[in-house]
Amino acid sequence: MHNEIFLRYNKNDKSALIPLLQEVQDVYGYLPEDAINEVAEFVGSSVARIYGVATFYNMFRMTPLGANVIKVCRGTACHVKNSANLLFALEDSLKIKAGQTTRDKKFTLELVNCIGACSIAPVITVNEEYYGRIGVKDIPSIIKKYQGKPKVESKDEAANQKQEVVL
Repeated sequence: MHNEIFLRYNKNDKSALIPLLQEVQDVYGYLPEDAINEVAEFVGSSVARIYGVATFYNMFRMTPLGANVIKVCRGTACHVKNSANLLFALEDSLKIKAGQTTRDKKFTLELVNCIGACSIAPVITVNEEYYGRIGVKDIPSIIKKYQGKPKVESKDEAANQKQEVVL
């Protein structure tokens, strides 16, 4: 499954672990369990050790993202302008907590330390589209804008379809 990636690395080279995990995540958008098992075997490490590394670094995802990723800025300017209220409103509307994905896989809610748009605080982004100077009252219309959009095919689904075509 990951033979193309493994060709670029030496077997049993534990120093290749993080770059390997990064490449696998680039393919799938997260680290699927079967991929972690294969990486563990390839680098000659236990699955528990691979999970330990993958969960230690927040750049790695253990679950797929939703079709729409909402990021709530919690930087100083946004904090002062009550971005916590935006977070609570999003959590309430989507019925998830920060770091989670809705059951229908339409939304993932994330916290970020700074989006870099302090002049329009408080700020959220949805799929890299900025919404600044917003209040709790704006949250329902923002969510509604993305609710009806069809789910974007994930890298995992695309890879599975490619494999089905090749077989």
